[in-house]
Amino acid sequence: MSSLKQQLLRRHRRQKHLVLLATLLLLAPVGIFVDWWLVPLVLFVGWIAHEAWFADHLFYSPRDDYQYAFPADTVAQNVSLADGVLRLSAPLAAGETLILAVELRSTRLGHFLDPHVWIGDDRQDFERGVRGRRFLNLSGQAVAVGMGELAIEGRFCRLPAMATLYTFDNPDYAERRIMVLAPHADDAELAAFGLYSRASEAVIVTLTQGEVEAANYQRLGLAAAPAAQLKGRLRTWDSLAIPLWGGVPQSRCVQLGYYCLQLPAMLAEPELPVGSRESGEQDVRSARRHNPLRLPADSDGLPCGRNLLADLVALIEHFRPEVIVTPHPELDPHPDHFATSLAIDQAVQRAFWKPEIALLYANHLLDNDRWPMGPAGDGIALPPALAPLPADGLWSPHLSAEHQLDKAMALAMQHDLQRPLSLKHRLRRTIQQLLAGRRWPATGENDFFRKAVRRHELFWVRRFDS
Repeated sequence: MSSLKQQLLRRHRRQKHLVLLATLLLLAPVGIFVDWWLVPLVLFVGWIAHEAWFADHLFYSPRDDYQYAFPADTVAQNVSLADGVLRLSAPLAAGETLILAVELRSTRLGHFLDPHVWIGDDRQDFERGVRGRRFLNLSGQAVAVGMGELAIEGRFCRLPAMATLYTFDNPDYAERRIMVLAPHADDAELAAFGLYSRASEAVIVTLTQGEVEAANYQRLGLAAAPAAQLKGRLRTWDSLAIPLWGGVPQSRCVQLGYYCLQLPAMLAEPELPVGSRESGEQDVRSARRHNPLRLPADSDGLPCGRNLLADLVALIEHFRPEVIVTPHPELDPHPDHFATSLAIDQAVQRAFWKPEIALLYANHLLDNDRWPMGPAGDGIALPPALAPLPADGLWSPHLSAEHQLDKAMALAMQHDLQRPLSLKHRLRRTIQQLLAGRRWPATGENDFFRKAVRRHELFWVRRFDS
């Protein structure tokens, strides 16, 4: 988690505590001079309301416009949204990724029930109380769009009469040689299982063991360091074994074995070894025993930035990927995710083999923990972008129901996504289901089963020479 997000969470909790204190001070006279039982009743009702409607970590106003700029050669046209149907003003340009920019306005009910737009048989959700520019994903529905038959309707929100349709034309990158960079085990599956399971030549490189936050394993009678070591071993195994479910053999999976949350420090001082925060380990070779090739850091096992960059250069030159899939450095705030993309940029500059395309993904956001919003199985609208981003293209391949189920099962195999929900989160989900109409999938309890298993995957397209 980035330091900025930690600051936002601390401020959010501090504001809630201040509201609670103010409420208690206001209710104190009621308990003294009227009926004492009104105080706990009001507090209980307030807690229910908070869990139902105010518990989301949303660190911006729903009235803020999303700010996206696209490449200058992106085809755009005005469209009308009359009578519940999207109608073009010109023939639809060739391209498989379709993005519709609209001005959404929440209805009154949309402050309590999630506003969403039905696009044919797809549903895409937005913030309660939304009032601003948003971007719908129409990818996979080009035939209905071109024929003027795509139904579109807002629920708990109003659509404008006119909107702008952007068309992005990309090759099918699954037909290229791809290398997926995963800062931790599960990042490759969350972002790109649909892509890599279709690819004929895919390589998955996981940079860290993911050993931190291992308190759940202390229930087995382990002290903190052995618990972290066990978690690191399990997630290392996940990173090598689970891709086989998507057709990628272990001979094309590499685990670098560096330590979780330490990648930024390694890159900041490339010669300084940076060991694990929790497991006490200082040698990455224990996680590399099943790798299919020898890498530079295998000589000394030092967890340092120099070795990380040398490993990445060796992997690029060995597998010669045309496309590298890596976290979005401007959208994904996780420090290991940002450092992964920074490291691959530096490695590409040093390698003699030059990949052409970076496909960027965002598994975490700084300002909205629920994105993609709405139920599993629906489409992925563009995430909040409240500051201007680089003008990247977009590629949003469509996942069939069969691919979505396979992706959910790949996530179910991840040890880090198997932890049971706390009582607090179970109560919150029950309240939100009853009062806010939210629902969660049967495939798993972790929220990534809702967020990541969708009819789309979403990538920003950036050339390495740009």
